[in-house]
Amino acid sequence: MAYSMDLSGRVAFITGASGGLGAQFARTLATAGAAVVLTGRRVDKLKELRAIIDGEGGDAHVFEMDVTDHDSIKSAVAHAETEVGSIDILVNNSGVSATQRIQDVSPEDYDFVFDTNVKGAFFVAQEVGKRMLARAKGAAPGNYTGGRIINVASMAGLRVLPQIGVYCMSKAAVIQMTKAMAMEWGKFDINVNAICPGYIDTEINHHHWQTEAGQKLVQMLPRKRVGQPKDLDALLVMLCSDQSHFINGAVISADDGFGA
Repeated sequence: MAYSMDLSGRVAFITGASGGLGAQFARTLATAGAAVVLTGRRVDKLKELRAIIDGEGGDAHVFEMDVTDHDSIKSAVAHAETEVGSIDILVNNSGVSATQRIQDVSPEDYDFVFDTNVKGAFFVAQEVGKRMLARAKGAAPGNYTGGRIINVASMAGLRVLPQIGVYCMSKAAVIQMTKAMAMEWGKFDINVNAICPGYIDTEINHHHWQTEAGQKLVQMLPRKRVGQPKDLDALLVMLCSDQSHFINGAVISADDGFGA
């Protein structure tokens, strides 16, 4: 007997969808049947992705959003719900990093990472969460009550790695944020979980794996390989689906054993 997870009729809002994991997440959820809302600052890249998803038979919509701008968050979420429908799924994926030793981090460097990875992620989840709560309480229209929020953290939030200390701190905050939201919102059938990816090959870091330093790192990994964005597909779809109704506040590593 075949087993499938169908997201037809659901609306999924994805941050940082212009490339990397965000783009893969969007294509995966569209393939599973969800209408996907693509958000980010690189609108040209979002439009290219929309064309790909449309060509694959999916349903994609583009909205510009800067997670470091609270007004931009509120506007994008409101417009998405008006034009596409109530948001059922949030994939909170936007993130930045900087390679620095702790002693070299300036206030501007610190804010660059935390404003996106922590503050931005929090207020995106809050804005979407408030609307999910309103539907759950019968104070707003919508066919589907409850919701699924997936915060994309990192194995670096569980295991400190050299020269990205501030990034590690920010992702540890995302993990605690996930647990706090899960505790408060779970009673309203809003499940909040975190994915902690390991080293994944994306267009941002692809060149690094071909360098001497990159190859040295690969040799340190448990199975001497880096992951591909598609390696997170099954986990993502499961967390977005009805079948995850008993999974709330989970912090799930997908790092090929690196953090074990």
